[in-house]
Amino acid sequence: MHVAIIMDGNGRWATQRGLPRTAGHRAGAQAVDRVVTAAARQGVDVLTLYAFSQANWQRPRGEVRALFGLFRRYLKEQTSRCLEQSIRLNIIGRRDRLESRLLALIQASEQATAHCTGMILRIAIDYSAQWSLMQVCRSFGLLVSTDHERFARQLAVVDNSIPVGAVDLLIRTGGEQRMSDFLLWECAYAELHFVARAWPDFDEEDFQAALAEFSRRDRRFGCIETTEPVRLQMQQGAGIGR
Repeated sequence: MHVAIIMDGNGRWATQRGLPRTAGHRAGAQAVDRVVTAAARQGVDVLTLYAFSQANWQRPRGEVRALFGLFRRYLKEQTSRCLEQSIRLNIIGRRDRLESRLLALIQASEQATAHCTGMILRIAIDYSAQWSLMQVCRSFGLLVSTDHERFARQLAVVDNSIPVGAVDLLIRTGGEQRMSDFLLWECAYAELHFVARAWPDFDEEDFQAALAEFSRRDRRFGCIETTEPVRLQMQQGAGIGR
């Protein structure tokens, strides 16, 4: 199972509490820890988190600096944790605009966890689905291939991504209900789950509720025949879907 999350609402969460927006991003990093642990425990195969979009470069320079400082700190602190849980780390998105310090940390973390066989944790930084799709079209000489698998493989190359399957469930926090240029190809048949709570308040119970809702949905992928509702294959001891 592949779960993707648009982690929205950090800034509004902080503003509502009279705090600087950077405080919301720090609280959001703690929510990342909770959800990564919950996803690994529930047997999720791939978890993709939308951390920084191409459009986010337009934010105030101080906020952008603070965000990249958080990214560097997260990679330093969490690589060993990923190794302990056998989680493979993969940063997707453009790398040509990242500073050298962050780029070196990304490469070191990916290399250190490359042998891990548990969940794949993908974090999207400087990511734009539209930009990625345009790069794939250019690689085909503007002649888009009708071979979906070939196109998907080339998209993974453009995004610096480990090849993974399509997104099954897309979660967005913060009350907004839009895709925001995130995984447009991979989410073609994803189930959408919108949550009013801001990302810093999102916890394991919220994540389990999203998985439970997903397990009740009837996914037909355009077919007419009635199929059995989706059932998650949970790790032993998990209670979702019971």
